Amino acid sequence: MNEPLPFKPFAISTFILLLIGWGGLFAVLSFSVPIVWFRWGFFALLILALTGVFLPIVYFFHRRFPADPPAESNVVVRQAVWFGVYGATLAWLQLGRLVTVYVILGLAGGILAIEYFLRLRERAHWKPPVVSDDQPS
Repeated sequence: MNEPLPFKPFAISTFILLLIGWGGLFAVLSFSVPIVWFRWGFFALLILALTGVFLPIVYFFHRRFPADPPAESNVVVRQAVWFGVYGATLAWLQLGRLVTVYVILGLAGGILAIEYFLRLRERAHWKPPVVSDDQPS
């Protein structure tokens, strides 16, 4: 009834994200000049690359430490994307030499607060599955 999420869809997504993200970053850094469109492409590809790295890690943590309500696949992907957005935002802020320990911690705290409130909302709307007595177990 409460089966864990299979890893196969995440493995396929991870492979595609890693291939596009890191391959694109290599191409942008090796074969382009630093103009605006390539710079924005760098940030978009960095989000894809970091999401691909953190997708199996987030999946493992959800598998190892199950929550109530159980995490669905959209929660795992959303939390992996947060890591990609966090890394790309720090890279963008580093262009202006704005990254300090307080910025790193404040940005992480803000993302953690947003995720906490999203999970709180999901928990409030979650209804446990109904088990009828007439079905054989």
